[in-house]
Amino acid sequence: MRLVAGEVTRVRDAKGAKTAGARAEGAERRRERWSWFKAPVVMGSRRGLEWASVAFVAGLLLNVDRIPVWTPIAALVFVAWRLLAASRSVKLPGTALRSVLALALVAGVLVRFHTLNGLSAGTALLVLMGAVKLLETRTQRDQFIVVAAAVFLLLAACLDRQSIARAPLYLLHAWLCCAALAAIGYTPGNSPTATRVAFDNRAAMVLAARSLLFALPLAILLFVFFPRLPGAFWAIPRSDQARTGLGEQMSPGSISELTTSYDVAFRARFDGPIPPPQERYWRGPVLHEFDGYTWKRTPRSLARMEPLQYLGPEYRYHISLEPSAQRWWFSLDTVTGSSDPRAFFTYDYQLISPDPVTETTTYSLVSHTSTRATVGLSAQSRRYDTQLPRNRNPRSRELALGMRAKEPSDGAYVSAVLNLFRTGGFAYTLTPPKLDLDSVDDFVFNTRLGFCGHYASAFVSMMRAAGVPARVVTGYLGGEWNPIGRYFIVRQSDAHSWAEVWLEGRGWTRIDPTAVVEPERLRRGILDLLPNSVSGPARFVRSQPWLESLLQRWDALNNWWDGRVVKFSYDDQLRLLQRLGFSSPGAQELGWAFGAGLVGWLLWIAWQVGSTGPRTRPDRLGRAYTALCKKLGHVGLERQPHQGPLAFADLVLQRRPDLGAAHSLLCSYGELRYGRPDPAAAARIGEFERAVRRFSPAARA
Repeated sequence: MRLVAGEVTRVRDAKGAKTAGARAEGAERRRERWSWFKAPVVMGSRRGLEWASVAFVAGLLLNVDRIPVWTPIAALVFVAWRLLAASRSVKLPGTALRSVLALALVAGVLVRFHTLNGLSAGTALLVLMGAVKLLETRTQRDQFIVVAAAVFLLLAACLDRQSIARAPLYLLHAWLCCAALAAIGYTPGNSPTATRVAFDNRAAMVLAARSLLFALPLAILLFVFFPRLPGAFWAIPRSDQARTGLGEQMSPGSISELTTSYDVAFRARFDGPIPPPQERYWRGPVLHEFDGYTWKRTPRSLARMEPLQYLGPEYRYHISLEPSAQRWWFSLDTVTGSSDPRAFFTYDYQLISPDPVTETTTYSLVSHTSTRATVGLSAQSRRYDTQLPRNRNPRSRELALGMRAKEPSDGAYVSAVLNLFRTGGFAYTLTPPKLDLDSVDDFVFNTRLGFCGHYASAFVSMMRAAGVPARVVTGYLGGEWNPIGRYFIVRQSDAHSWAEVWLEGRGWTRIDPTAVVEPERLRRGILDLLPNSVSGPARFVRSQPWLESLLQRWDALNNWWDGRVVKFSYDDQLRLLQRLGFSSPGAQELGWAFGAGLVGWLLWIAWQVGSTGPRTRPDRLGRAYTALCKKLGHVGLERQPHQGPLAFADLVLQRRPDLGAAHSLLCSYGELRYGRPDPAAAARIGEFERAVRRFSPAARA
């Protein structure tokens, strides 16, 4: 019984051991199976943390001027906190504290922007959440996530601004992010089987630069030939990008000093002839309503557009409009119409866009500077553009009625009022005194000092007082010629206002009363007439011809970059295909061109990888062995790639028994290469080298 019990116990233990082994083997197989889907957790290194922090801070600096001040300050505090914790100077916050910080920061972004959507709010939120993520960075995967946040900050900066001056900064940051990925991924000891190879910071940057250079042809290929979607695919509304420009109302009496700006309003490039200076009126908002002190633009009107007969030369041109947060597009007075679906033509010949201009906008137009109405002015339009507030500016109203009674026609009355401005002691200045509530009376009878807004307001008021339909037109006059890019730069300092009056047989006619007071204003810019009207840096630039020429070259380069790179469109792609020989290109031809280029790039990459693979130079023994094989090959004894030295020695002895010396040398090589270590190996290798040099096989007779 005792023997039987012992046998049963042994059998039970054997079965248990077998079952435990099978269970362990099954668990191991399951771990191997899941290892294909889940990578092992690898702790990050101090160097990887530093690289991730540097890449994140660089991305933060690219957006620092577009986010609230407290946002980068908080992010930099968190980065310093994490680096100090890595040196064990401070402790990292726990999960509860990190959660409270994250919620508080999200609330701060909501309070500042009232939304989490949009480029500015999204960038601020990304900066803060990336910094909070850095506080819990412990593993290699966490470091990769921080670098990914830095890459998205780079993308946010690219979407925000695409000027050529920022392109090198974007390229440097991309290089830094790639180097950070290389440094984190090649950290020695990042896996149990990792080989500890020398991979320092310089090697990471070299590897990143080489990878980016290999990717550059593909990026150019995608840019040139990948079909682009029509419309502003990357347009993101940015309400914080408004610039100083013309407004929807004008109150010249409230301005005691007109501040001129050197900022660019738009650029104009002509395809053919260029209009003379006295015809370079760039039409903007038209002001109809007047309360005695302020002129305002009418948002909507039931007035109809009077059809025009376009006279004089035809001018074709392209406008590159800078952001203004306004809805009007500027055009040479008068444009024939808008063929661009992004804008519509109003009854008073304005180009209006449904959305504010928040990014550089390019459009093409055709204009005639001389027109004639083909029908009379409607009663509604006449009543609308002769309205004046009652009991306001009575003296100028009385003066206008008296002058009109002496003139036989509206045209003669216009000439009389212009002659009043010419001979009545009026002067042009950018620092006029402020006017009373009856601004026109105060200007005409008292101060007689003002700029274009004063003269346009007084002239239109006197026209309306005499029953002549008139309105104020605001826009720009002139422009600075850039001989490098061959286009006009119209600056905010070129802002101007003039009048339009309705004359029977002619229609709406442009009258510029400022021109009779300061005739040079038609031929020269405001900065040439009054150079002290701009800031000190702008005056210094204009006083140095070489510096102004340098800035013109820089502006031409920026304009080329914006037109040829940033605004490169689907139509530009098709025109490029036409120059490459395609007669009627389309999306299919773009696809073929892109596919052919992609195949060529892949072949080039394959050749580069094959030609730059690791190559090791043979040692002394290997070089001597190679020389021996070459000598044997000259007498018809070729060594096959699969043959080792001993097999080759047997072949030599079999075919040429007279070459016993070669057999001995081959056997000596096998012993030196694969035999046991020998303290005298160096001396024996030297003897082998000398024997090979002396060996000279003779050809078979």
